[in-house]
Amino acid sequence: METATFLTGQFLLAMPGIGDPRFAQAVIAMCAHDEQGALGIGIGAEIAGLGLHDVLKQVDITPGDVPNAPIHFGGPVETRRGFVLHSRDWAGQDTIDVAGKWSLSGTLDVLRAIADRKGPARWLVALGYAGWGAGQLDAEMTRHGWLNVDDDEGMLFDSAADGRWTRGFACAGIDPRLLGSESGHA
Repeated sequence: METATFLTGQFLLAMPGIGDPRFAQAVIAMCAHDEQGALGIGIGAEIAGLGLHDVLKQVDITPGDVPNAPIHFGGPVETRRGFVLHSRDWAGQDTIDVAGKWSLSGTLDVLRAIADRKGPARWLVALGYAGWGAGQLDAEMTRHGWLNVDDDEGMLFDSAADGRWTRGFACAGIDPRLLGSESGHA
């Protein structure tokens, strides 16, 4: 089955009434989408009470004077696995370029570099990810559930987590207050 859309480098916004409370007002930065499936990192919600310093201490990295930034809920899959979305000015062992817009790293070298102030200039840390099997996201995109928008790295680095969902809809020219939570039935 061939995928109908290639969403890498775009953002998925959960529509009202998506039906899964884990994705209520979710904003997903899409990092990979091809025939084998899709992977995205949630950037619309922070994990209460968890900061970068906590994560660094858990993996035996001294935080130094790096800011104690919030940790994002990356998605419901592998919630103990960390990911860093970051500017393209740094690359490490497993860094993936995401459509020439930002980078994704998932090994400790990026956290060490951030703690040492030798890492990317801009970054966001998340635990977990959103993943879809082959054709699964394409099927979901044909139903009421997700809206994809093309925005710049400002969505990641210049917007507060709780404002990204609204920013995404504004980017698409939509006022989310006018959206219903149910799709029509004929």
